[in-house]
Amino acid sequence: MINGIVIINKEKGYTSHDVCAKVRGILRQKKVGHTGTLDPDATGVLPVCLGNATKLCDVLTDKTKEYIATLLLGTVTDTLDIGGVVLSQNPVLVSEEEVRAAVLSFLGKSMQIPPMYSALKQNGKKLYELARAGIEVERQPRPIEIFEIEILNINLPRVEIRILCSKGTYIRSLCDDIGKKLGCGACMENLQRTRVENFYLKDACLLQELEQYKIEDRLCEIIIPVDRVFKDLYKATIKPEYNRILENGNTCTKEMLLSEWNLNLLENGQRILAYHSNGEFYGIYEYFEGENILKPYKMFIPG
Repeated sequence: MINGIVIINKEKGYTSHDVCAKVRGILRQKKVGHTGTLDPDATGVLPVCLGNATKLCDVLTDKTKEYIATLLLGTVTDTLDIGGVVLSQNPVLVSEEEVRAAVLSFLGKSMQIPPMYSALKQNGKKLYELARAGIEVERQPRPIEIFEIEILNINLPRVEIRILCSKGTYIRSLCDDIGKKLGCGACMENLQRTRVENFYLKDACLLQELEQYKIEDRLCEIIIPVDRVFKDLYKATIKPEYNRILENGNTCTKEMLLSEWNLNLLENGQRILAYHSNGEFYGIYEYFEGENILKPYKMFIPG
């Protein structure tokens, strides 16, 4: 079984679920999961976790993401993107200066109402299932943060923008909100995710490219090891006589570990990467100062 992460450049027409199914077929393994849904019409970075790396899915879903979106002013749809039913067409009488001011006003923290056409659940039902049945329910606004927002091009009625944002940010809703602020309405015409935390589009491969890597037995060139996600954590290796403790995912003490970093400087709650004496990564341990022990936080025991 392959353990690690492969960065897929998702193409239009595929759901994130479709991508996982394709990856399962190409790699011939069942344990595959994605790290944050991309709409079928959206393209770009979709980290796919393999084997024991599927434990990372919830971790990576919470990471910062970057998008490039095309905003179509004057067109309002039920899905907030160009693929939906057009609800209204309005004249676009705003200036470029007004567009810039409106777009840049969304920089920072705010509350955003999730779109009806989303995979969020309410009372056990996905919102998009309710929307398709013609049912609209009240959604509670959620806190989001736009860390960076940049206008790349204005060619009215189209505006191309780059957004670096927190988890839970819906770019379709952002486009809709910009349109409302300008008074002419808007929808999202195109969306490309260019980054998820430290995974960039330049490092992503198309599904057919993944298949070619598999055929040529070159998967090692594109599979990212699990521990690379946590490169900011210090590393420690278990002493050979204590290998079984790590293999069983048990607690350990600082004295059982070897590290280039002084383990006596560990602070309460600090986490480290734990390696087997053979060099294999086994998991993340957390230090509990009161008990003077390290407990497993998340294990990635090779299988």
